[in-house]
Amino acid sequence: MAQPPVTASTKFDPNFTQNVINAIGPKTSPRAREILSALIKHIHDFTRETELSVDEWMMGVQFLNAVGQISDSKRNEGQRISDVIGLESLVDEIAHKHMVESDEIPTSSSILGPFWSPNAPFRELGASIIQDPHKGQVALMHGRVTDLYTKKGIPGAIVDIWQASSNGKYDFQDPDNQSDNNLRGKFKTDKDGNYELICLRPTPYSLPTDGPAGTLLNLLDRHPMRPAHIHLMISQDDYKPVVNQIFPREDPYLTTDSVFAVKDDLIVDFKPLTGHKEATLDLLYNIVLVPAPKDKTPTSHL
Repeated sequence: MAQPPVTASTKFDPNFTQNVINAIGPKTSPRAREILSALIKHIHDFTRETELSVDEWMMGVQFLNAVGQISDSKRNEGQRISDVIGLESLVDEIAHKHMVESDEIPTSSSILGPFWSPNAPFRELGASIIQDPHKGQVALMHGRVTDLYTKKGIPGAIVDIWQASSNGKYDFQDPDNQSDNNLRGKFKTDKDGNYELICLRPTPYSLPTDGPAGTLLNLLDRHPMRPAHIHLMISQDDYKPVVNQIFPREDPYLTTDSVFAVKDDLIVDFKPLTGHKEATLDLLYNIVLVPAPKDKTPTSHL
């Protein structure tokens, strides 16, 4: 009689993983129990499937240690690793699918990334976020923020924008050349939902490769380049916020973004502009928000 094939599930102790899961205490919240149980199960299944060696396991431990050691208030290597393996983009996709149950589609979301700052100043409509010298092209960016269902403009919506300079660096990465809050700003839409500002046509740049993210990209034989992009966070108290990035259509890295953040409807067109005192390019970008539930339930905590 033929013997059943030996698989990872039969080769090793079949009760071990469940014993670890069962050790979770009774005071653990239901959601934490769900997440951590699944995490333990998947990590154990991965270890058995690949038959991870002691040396390989220790390499992973040292890698995680290095992620923590290189991170600080200005560098979030853990988030960058999540981006490189597509985890943040997947979490964003799930959140966006949950946002609205409708055939109509709101403005797409994308990853936040590690460079957002809560300290960006409010600026007047039409003002420039450019504070320092650069070698880029200046653009007039404008559009309207509207309600998904009524199609009406949303007054008082906050358009929070940030971007790297023409050297591919954000302000706090580049204190020798950029002042605080260079290429950052918050703008409130007018009574009809319109916004307008001056920014740069963005420039592609490389993720930092001097840490674990660079090591991982090298191991995966992948380049570290991000396509040119502008970050946006759009919010209004009565609507679900949107965080995204928009990308120039001609960028050579659109299909190989190192953090998998590009979506078709986030690709935009910069067009020639004449007669403006500052800008030589025009960018029209309209934004559609979903109303928030009337009875807002507080987010549960693990």
